Amino acid sequence: MKRSERLVDMTKYLMGQPHVLIPLPFFAKRYGAAKSSISEDLTILKHTLASRQDGILETVAGAAGGVRYIPFWGKKHAEEFLTDLSSRLEDSNRILAGGFIYLSDILGNPNDLRKLGKLIATRYAYSNINVVMTIETKGISLAQAVAYYLNVPFVIARKRSKVTEGATVSVNYISSSIDRVSKMELPTRALKKDSNVLLVDDYMMAGGTLTGMQKLAKEFDSNIAGICVLCEADFDHVKLLDNYLSLIKISKIDTAKKIILARPGSFIAHTDFDRF
Repeated sequence: MKRSERLVDMTKYLMGQPHVLIPLPFFAKRYGAAKSSISEDLTILKHTLASRQDGILETVAGAAGGVRYIPFWGKKHAEEFLTDLSSRLEDSNRILAGGFIYLSDILGNPNDLRKLGKLIATRYAYSNINVVMTIETKGISLAQAVAYYLNVPFVIARKRSKVTEGATVSVNYISSSIDRVSKMELPTRALKKDSNVLLVDDYMMAGGTLTGMQKLAKEFDSNIAGICVLCEADFDHVKLLDNYLSLIKISKIDTAKKIILARPGSFIAHTDFDRF
């Protein structure tokens, strides 16, 4: 192979297996090239990713070493995307009853999901996450996107158990309306003891659903390594939890005047982008 061909194939291979350590001899055998040539290729790729702030290529020395691709966005990319997303969410046609806004078009858009998954994975790239957890139904696509870029499984807490999932563990929690108690369940095989869990959800009002997921994870003796939501409703609600991050903060929804005020949330301020 020519170097240009190797670089294209190598980039595709590494990006298709995020966070996986690939030994250098694998690439040497794959392309029939010397290790020194592979090292030079990886150096080119590393500098290119860093200059575009579109990923980190880590090399691990030693006999058991190799190279791994870490999906990682630069701060400029994050700010541009969240500013654009905030603007799109201020469309008055998104207003729904009960202080909610319509998000299905974003959560069903592959391009938006790819960016959201990579952005959240950037924040938790070095947090040793073992599993991403969400609750049915709107948060499923978001959790799957995050899990892909972290290269970990994702699990779904359900409001009603399914016979195909076997035995379950359930907890009661206060719903977002803070006026009724609901139940969520997770299969007993879904989480291993001492797992580091990242909780992900699409929309947070008071945070009742997320506190329920916290309780559920603790029933499995797992650790909460992070909590991240796509949108946070920052009005008329006393939060039931702290230590969470939001990509977008909805500061006002006026159903009478058809007004939505949205801006980037706490995510950027609490993310270390200086790793390139």
